[in-house]
Amino acid sequence: MAKISGSGLFNFPPFSSSPSPSPDAGGPVDPPVQNEAKAPPRVRNDNPRTTSAGFDPEALERGAEAVKKIAASKEPKKIFELMKKQEETRQTELASKTAEFKAMQAQAETERQKVIYEEQKKLAQQQAQIKSQMARYEDELARKRMQTENDHHRTRNQELVKMQEESSVRQEQARRATEEQIQAQKRQTEREKAEIERETIRVRAMAEAEGRAHEAKLAEDVNKRMLIERANAEREKWVSAINTTFEHIGGGLRAILTDQNKLVVAVGGVTALAAGIYTTREGARVVWSYVDRILGQPSLIRESSRGKYPWSGFFSRGLSTLSHGSQNGSSSQSGHAFGEVILNPSLQKRIQQLASATANTKAHQAPFRNMLFYGPPGTGKTMAARELAKKSGLDYALMTGGDVAPLGSQAVTKIHQLFDWAKKSNRGLLLFIDEADAFLCERNKTYMSEAQRSALNALLFRTGDQSKDIVLALATNRPGDLDSAVSDRIDEVLEFPLPGEEERFKLLKLYLDKYIAKAGARKPGLFSKFFQKHQQQIEIKDLNDDIIKEAAAKTEGFSGREIAKLMASVQAAVYGSENCVLDPVLFREVVDYKVAEHQQRQKLAGTDGTGGN
Repeated sequence: MAKISGSGLFNFPPFSSSPSPSPDAGGPVDPPVQNEAKAPPRVRNDNPRTTSAGFDPEALERGAEAVKKIAASKEPKKIFELMKKQEETRQTELASKTAEFKAMQAQAETERQKVIYEEQKKLAQQQAQIKSQMARYEDELARKRMQTENDHHRTRNQELVKMQEESSVRQEQARRATEEQIQAQKRQTEREKAEIERETIRVRAMAEAEGRAHEAKLAEDVNKRMLIERANAEREKWVSAINTTFEHIGGGLRAILTDQNKLVVAVGGVTALAAGIYTTREGARVVWSYVDRILGQPSLIRESSRGKYPWSGFFSRGLSTLSHGSQNGSSSQSGHAFGEVILNPSLQKRIQQLASATANTKAHQAPFRNMLFYGPPGTGKTMAARELAKKSGLDYALMTGGDVAPLGSQAVTKIHQLFDWAKKSNRGLLLFIDEADAFLCERNKTYMSEAQRSALNALLFRTGDQSKDIVLALATNRPGDLDSAVSDRIDEVLEFPLPGEEERFKLLKLYLDKYIAKAGARKPGLFSKFFQKHQQQIEIKDLNDDIIKEAAAKTEGFSGREIAKLMASVQAAVYGSENCVLDPVLFREVVDYKVAEHQQRQKLAGTDGTGGN
């Protein structure tokens, strides 16, 4: 029995049409049979011969060769079974390789589809990115185009606005030039008209004078004769009266001189009459000075709502009360709660609250509160104090601190008399001391005299406690110079700043009405039309609120007093004109002049202050 090596006794090629595996391909190699001679190697035909129908005879040749080997073998059945198993094994391997190939092919297809999907995805992303870039580019182009159009429209609109402004400026200049030309022509026409009227009046007056002279010349002789006759009659009458008088005087003197008793009586009577007259006059002066010292108004008082004596001024006080009531009604209707006092709204509200509080304090018999008003000159401190006293129902008295220093040693006595007189007011009295720093300054000042220190000490003594009769109101431009004891007695401190633009506008309206609109109006009274001279009314032309607001803007830094002086200057300029008419040109001219004057005064004050420092 022949030996079997490897996987079997014989290794037969399969019957399939596929080529046999070679050693290089990695397949199993059947060992040759030992009893058979080694067959020469067959050369594989890569290009097998085929029939016209496509049949390959190579497989048939391999089958015939296998049959020959089986027939030559001693155990053909086993060999056949072995060959069968080998074939099944090969078929199984082929099937697994086929499945692997199909799996590899499917995997390759999957990879290919995946690659195609990735490429399509990348292509879609690139297309989307390209579309997004195109959209952004188009949007950027559209924005640039819109921005260019907007810039063009803006530039065009600016040019149009500039052209309109230039046109309006030219129109305004032309209008002003035309208006100035019309005004100049109007003034020239009025001057020519006035000249013609003056010439006509002069010619008429000359004609009338010539006529009167002719008539006087005709009646001169008759009048002369009548005057001579009348003068002779009057002379004879006065000569006879003088002669008669001197005859009586001469007779009396002769009788007195000739009779000694009559002479003594006459001399004694004349002496007694002279002594009585002198005694009566001096006694009345002494008594009146005593009455004036006890009941009269102190000499330090410059102005007061009380009369000089308790019995004086009842009638005038009643009339003033009625006039103040009517003024308060008109002022409340016009919106000014303090008449001619125009203040900052917050300050005015504070003063109204103080007036109400003072009135309620008097009604409840509580002690009054002392006040300090400080601010630049002319801001309405005195007027506010006066109105505060009127609104609170108190009497008021005004004095100035500069009147105390000239009194010398009498200042202490006058201060005490002043406070004694103030305590006699039944309604309560507001004592307003203007320029208080003149004698209420710090006591350690070297230039302060002993009399001033004594006066200050006297006032501090009288104001040491809270009073139920006197409200002390001090006004000063320099509150820092006041003595610390005086500052300690102050309960309310009010600052009066320079008026703002709105307050200046109201002040200009107020003084325009006072000095211009009502300049020629007569004051109400029973005998005013008999004793007051009629003034010429001022005509106001084209002076509206816009022009007054323009003047209010120009007068920045003006105080209330300066605005009142400004309107007084406007009144003087109107009276100095020919036709007594106030127009915008004249008003602006006076305002510009006063503004320049105010600025020059400020420069001078600054120069003086710099030189002083």
